[in-house]
Amino acid sequence: MQRCVPSLATKAQQLGLALTDPALAQALDAADPLAAVREEFIIPGADEGQAYLCAHALGPQPKGTAALITEELAAWAVKGCHGHTEHPTGKPWTLGGGIDERYTDVLADIVGAKQDEVTLMGGLTGNLHVLMTSFYRPDKSTGRHKLIFEANAFPSDLFAFNSQIRLAGYDPATSLIGLHPRAGEERLRTADILAAIEEHGSETSLVLFAAVQWYTGQLFEMEVITKKAHEHGALVGWDCAHAAGNVEMALHDWGVDFACWCNYKYLNSGPGATAAIFVHEKHFDRLR
Repeated sequence: MQRCVPSLATKAQQLGLALTDPALAQALDAADPLAAVREEFIIPGADEGQAYLCAHALGPQPKGTAALITEELAAWAVKGCHGHTEHPTGKPWTLGGGIDERYTDVLADIVGAKQDEVTLMGGLTGNLHVLMTSFYRPDKSTGRHKLIFEANAFPSDLFAFNSQIRLAGYDPATSLIGLHPRAGEERLRTADILAAIEEHGSETSLVLFAAVQWYTGQLFEMEVITKKAHEHGALVGWDCAHAAGNVEMALHDWGVDFACWCNYKYLNSGPGATAAIFVHEKHFDRLR
């Protein structure tokens, strides 16, 4: 929110409109260079004059989806297993430009990464487990075992955190540091997150937040939080499920250690679609 309001306020001032004036939203829509892209999607309820505000759960279907799926079904029917490498339209499913290698340039641009730092794989929660297995490495010799997170994180994330703590042989009651908003407030203050990192820093192995809070829509200050955690020797991961395709990010430049996201929300890939991960290149040699 802190990042969005100043730019909106400036535009509102330029137009002589209040931030809460519907005319501001209409003016911004009219000036949006991507407005025409709306016509490439089937918007649920649009014919009845309804607004679809559920992309945080499932993005609307691109109009070309049915034809593309039919194309893949035809490839399967004609080629069978050979579609993995000899796809009739030149889009092999695996090996030599398979689905995990195609369009990584687009993914990298969306999340602010280098192309070899991202790939398509698995599902969101499974990928979170895989990444935490690599990056949550508590160390008894240094006393680092804590995981700092947002207490109101998406339930599947909370289950993953709990599982990974137990898998590493620790007690969630003492290793999980969940942060709540202040009494009477809906959003976590950045200052409170930084203070928690200061307080638990020497015992913290990992700081892991959602980039955009799934319920309130709060956009966390990713760069600031990542920098503070690194100053205290902790690694940092981000669940970007509600951020990818929704907000600008610079995962590589911010030094984020890892991130994961699904592609069916603001990236409109459909239910059950393959998810994606980011791992900063600074970890490539270590992970090998």
